[in-house]
Amino acid sequence: MSSTVWCEGAEKTRVLIAPDSGCGGNKPGELLTLRHPKSENGTCYLFNNGMLQELQWFKQSYGSWFLGDYISQDGSLYMATPVDPVFILLPIFDEARMKKGEDPGKFRQVDEILFVEGYPGYQLLLSLAEKCMDVVCQTQEVGSMKFYRLDNSKVLAWLSCKVCCLKKTLPELDKNYAAQDEKQTLVDAVSIVGEYVKTDPWLKLLYDHLGLEFVDPTTKETNMENLPSPNENYMEPSNSLQEKTNKKQGKSGKQTKQAKIETGSKNIRDMFSRACKKKC
Repeated sequence: MSSTVWCEGAEKTRVLIAPDSGCGGNKPGELLTLRHPKSENGTCYLFNNGMLQELQWFKQSYGSWFLGDYISQDGSLYMATPVDPVFILLPIFDEARMKKGEDPGKFRQVDEILFVEGYPGYQLLLSLAEKCMDVVCQTQEVGSMKFYRLDNSKVLAWLSCKVCCLKKTLPELDKNYAAQDEKQTLVDAVSIVGEYVKTDPWLKLLYDHLGLEFVDPTTKETNMENLPSPNENYMEPSNSLQEKTNKKQGKSGKQTKQAKIETGSKNIRDMFSRACKKKC
């Protein structure tokens, strides 16, 4: 894991756990707003030392972080986990070929494909795309220039390989998978991969290719639904999870009883008032 990095002049401090960049120093990487491969919503990713990582956000109703002599009021936790860039770039390459009916579409250069209006972050993935997109694309070279066109059969083969690897890994991660039917484990693996690809056409084609009955996936509600983009104060947390917790605990028509405070006791916040005002 990377060491603690303090950003001088930052209005608020957040805790992010990310893989070590391996290049030394405290270079934090760059936050990019890219389109989510399934929902197409703007989503925050971390790009560091040639590795693309997705951000997971967790927040409890109450909590703070003790960071040396400083206390961060926001107790949320951000985790950066590596993601295969092919998943992220697949929709962009699919649109770029401009496929119509039986026509396989056009070959285009990577820098042209990655020019996505409103999402300049894709331009930083140029070298990454050139390294990884051969696995799902047909390529043609004209002189020193290389052209790419997404190939459905290659995409399907790549997705099947992902599912196969995941199917073998799941029983090792959770004993419940080892005890269940092998076909159900396959369905679960497809469902996990399906969270990163569009239902039509890729997920439907994958179900058909594996001989499984298509099941329309339902979006799971998580506490990272409202993770903001880096262009919109990306580290500002949402209170949605806390609000849901309060609704579950609350009772209609009744007020929650407050705990009795012992005589002579002090509020715990008074103990840290100076630390909260002064950053070290």
